Parts: sequence; C-alpha cells; structure tokens
Amino acid sequence: MKELVIATKNKGKAKEFKSFFAEYGINAISLLELNEEIDDIEETGSTFEENAALKAEQISRLLQKPVLADDSGLVIDALDGRPGIYSARYAGEPKNDQANIEKVLHELKDTTERSARFVCILAVAVPGEDTLFKKGYCEGKIATAQAGENGFGYDPVFIPDGYTQTMAELSAEEKNKISHRRNAIKALEDWVKHEQ
Repeated sequence: MKELVIATKNKGKAKEFKSFFAEYGINAISLLELNEEIDDIEETGSTFEENAALKAEQISRLLQKPVLADDSGLVIDALDGRPGIYSARYAGEPKNDQANIEKVLHELKDTTERSARFVCILAVAVPGEDTLFKKGYCEGKIATAQAGENGFGYDPVFIPDGYTQTMAELSAEEKNKISHRRNAIKALEDWVKHEQ
C-alpha cells in the first residue's frame, strides 16, 4: 500500500500520522488535502471503536480507498471515565481545547486521585475487507495546572507515567515515542508490513 487516507481535518493529528507512516514509505493524506470536500461524519457511536469505524467505513466507501480513522480521548478514573468519547467537545460546542482543560481541572480540584490515560482506537477500512481495529494507550495523571506550548488537546495537563513534565512540555519526538497514537500504530505495524 502506497497511499492511505487519514480521516481527520485536525492538522496536529494529521502531522503525527504523516510522520508515523512516512517511516514505511506510505503517503498519508489527510481530508484537508483531498480535492473533494468530505463532510464531517457524525460520531453517533457509544464507544471509541464504534466512532472510529463509522468514520473509516463511510469515507472508504465514498472514496473507494483505504482509510484510517481514529477515535481517541482522555479517560480520567476519578471522573468515571469522562471525558471519554466526548473529549473534543467536553465543555460544549464549538470545540475548544482551553475550555475543555479548564472544565477537567475544575472537576478534579478537590481530589488527589488524578490517574488517567489517553486512549486511541484505530480503524482501518479497506474496500471489500473487514474493518481492522488496533488500540493504544498512554498512562499518566492529570496535572494540577497546565504547562507547555507543544501538542494539542489535553496535552498541557497530562503527565505521562515516568515523566515530571506534561505532554505539552515534551518535544514532538519525545511525545511521538510514547503517545497513545504511536502505541496504536505500533500495534498496526504487522498489518502495514504485510500490505507493503
């Protein structure tokens, strides 16, 4: 496989996937780079898996090309798994990373239980084949205040296990080595090599 459509319009996420797939000589193209406009797929699923599959399968059918979609988010133990599948819009519409961070910090202000994990579910839809799923996690905890300018989403308040800095304080290279997306991609490696 030489080309894979990445079902995202998020520039940060697209950049991460591009660098991952470049290692395998695969040209990853985001929805922002396509000639045709693809409407947002409504994420009506109740799990990360269902939402990833909805995006990958609908866009793959439309384009008749292999499509990778991910659904990812932050799962916080003290909040019973919230924000979970609602991570991007946790503080409401429109999406606002800063408002989401502030809501999480407010909800955790009275607890010392701050364990959390980033979850990434990848769904790869190839016309005529069953959808493939791979999972990746990055364990850590939620900081008491935000720090760092790198990354996006909840990176400024997520401290990965084994680190004293937030994801947003790490370099892109450091983050890519440990991220939930990287771990999901690692789980996808055998399939990618087989498709070469």
